[in-house]
Amino acid sequence: MTTDIGIRVTLKTSFEQAIQKTTDALKAEGFGVLTQIDVKTTLKEKINVDFRRYVILGACNPALAHRALSANADVGLLLPCNVTVQEAGDEVLVAAVDPLLMLDVLQEDPAVKAVAVEAKAKLERVIASLK
Repeated sequence: MTTDIGIRVTLKTSFEQAIQKTTDALKAEGFGVLTQIDVKTTLKEKINVDFRRYVILGACNPALAHRALSANADVGLLLPCNVTVQEAGDEVLVAAVDPLLMLDVLQEDPAVKAVAVEAKAKLERVIASLK
């Protein structure tokens, strides 16, 4: 049994369009994409295995990151918020990490929890806007 750690949606669009729509939706909620990891290419180059198209977007909302890091500097170990875009047959699955679950290790810190709640609401709106 696996734990569901993401907020997800399945899209009937091209892989490239899914990445663009996701990036645009993140921007609308104040997130920038700091990193973009092409897992398919990386796995082929590093260990010569074939993998489906799968991209990891490292998304960051600077205002939320600042609040969380000001409350607890160790939050940096859990940033950025990852969003994945991956092939799923003839569809594309987009998933965003659930910040409440990711930051659960710091649940005793009310300021960090407040940021996680806000980040989750924003990421839920991102995913919902893709439907």
